[in-house]
Formats: sequence, structure tokens, C-alpha cells
Amino acid sequence: MDNPLYDYSPINDRPAIAWPNGARVAFYVGLNVEHFELGKPSTSLWEGTAHLRPDPLNHGWRDYGPRVGIWRMVESFDRHGIRPSVLLNSDAVKHYPQIIAAGRQRDWAWLAHGKTNSMLHTDMAPDDERRFLADVTETIAKATGRRPKGWMGPGLTETFATPQILKELGYSYVLDWTADDQPFALNLPGLISVPYSVELNDLSLFGVKGMTGEEFYRTVVDQFDQLYADSADSGRVMALALHPFVMGQAFRARYLDEALGYIASHDGVWLTTSDDIAEHYVATASQHGSQARLARATG
Repeated sequence: MDNPLYDYSPINDRPAIAWPNGARVAFYVGLNVEHFELGKPSTSLWEGTAHLRPDPLNHGWRDYGPRVGIWRMVESFDRHGIRPSVLLNSDAVKHYPQIIAAGRQRDWAWLAHGKTNSMLHTDMAPDDERRFLADVTETIAKATGRRPKGWMGPGLTETFATPQILKELGYSYVLDWTADDQPFALNLPGLISVPYSVELNDLSLFGVKGMTGEEFYRTVVDQFDQLYADSADSGRVMALALHPFVMGQAFRARYLDEALGYIASHDGVWLTTSDDIAEHYVATASQHGSQARLARATG
């Protein structure tokens, strides 16, 4: 079936996008702060034990992220002036209050990322999903002091009803549809898509492709250099997707720090959040000639 959520639009046939202060690339980190339930199969380092209850090998690996890995990453974010866009399971609010406190102190952006990453966001009737998403939203808002504006489902999952329900709950953008290097209007008033990446993502780069830290650094640099070149006439978005139990490992930490340093050292880079990208894109629709395309998205 055709995708009714958005229309085809080739990137070389659009009005130019201008970022603040003449920036060419809007760069943000999508920091996954997730909770995994003990005894449920989920993201695994080794599938050989994933069916066991409990599964110390894989659960402990995932648990390394909030206990140790994220704090290494925070040091790098602080050093290079990065405010992450936190993709937050609502269950993580209860289990990791110190992470929430650190993010509130640093004015991180908070997006809803479902309840737990032990459960994909699928197979719900609309009324059940509406209650579920309202609970996720209120839990995050209460803990962070800020109602989430953006959504990314666990495993980038949605139902066909999710976008409409998110709009009703006051969300303005989603990250699930990784189809572009620029934000774009969805065929639903009040909702846009902001770029995220399943390619420039530590889980796929290290877990699937088996990259080394040096290869990760080269990949991030190559991605940035190409997007910077592409943006000569119209702004681009670069999203770097990170998981503390992957990127926060000791032998990888220096390569993240070096990659962030490379990006931050360039003129014409907007170090920002997905919230600010979405807000700026919608607010400047008339300036980059997108009024017609965004008429629906701005209601």
C-alpha cells in the first residue's frame, strides 16, 4: 500500500532551508535512555542466551549503560557543548532519577520513547494506545518538567493510529521515519518528521557491522563532510544515534569524543536539539518557501 503519512519529495526539488546564523548543518545527538525488563528478550550482545530467564550476559551488558557508560558520554557532551535529545522510556524515569537530574541541570531535550525497550509499540487498539501514550507523556512531563514534543517508538515502531494520537496529545514531530536529510511535513496537521538515523547509529555500526572505534570515527566524519558539502545551497540535518551500553564502553569513548570535537570545530554548524530543529523549521516555513507544504502541518 502507498504510505498515506507523507508524500514523495526529491531533495533537489525543494525550496532552500536556512538554519540560524547561516549554519549549514544542524547537528544533534539522539541519546537513547532506556529501561529493559529483567527476563524479557531484547537488544542482545549474544543471542545464544537471549531466551534464558534471567539472562545475566545480555541484561548486564544493557545495564552497563545507565550505570557507567552514560557518564563517560556526558563528559564529552559537556566538553563540546552538546545538549542531547534524550529518547526516554517513561520507565527509565523511575529507575534512573540521577540521569534525569543530570539532564535537567544541563537543559537536555526530552522525547518520548515508549514505556520500555522490552516492548515494541505495536498491536494496540486505538483507545488502548491513547491511554498508553497519555500515561507515557504525563510520566515524562512530570519527571523532566517539560512536556515532550517529539516521539520515537522503541525500535522505531508505530501503529497506524500513532501519529494522530500524538498530535492530539500535543506532539509536533516524530523521528521514526528515517527517510530524509531535512525535516518534512506529514500529511497530518500539526506534525512533521525530523531526521533520525538507523545507519549512523552505534547499535548498527558496532553490533551489526562490527566496526572498530577508529572506523566509527571515520564514518561520523565522512557523514558530516558529505552533509556539509550537500548543504551549500540548503541546510541539512545530521543525527547521531547513541546508546550508552554501546558507545559508553571504555574502549570506544575516545572515538566519540574525537568525533564530536571534529564536528564542533567547524564553522557553519548548529549544535542543537531535535526540538529546536522542529521548532525552527515550522517557524520559518514562509522564509524557505514551504508554506504550501506546511499549511497542513501548522494547522
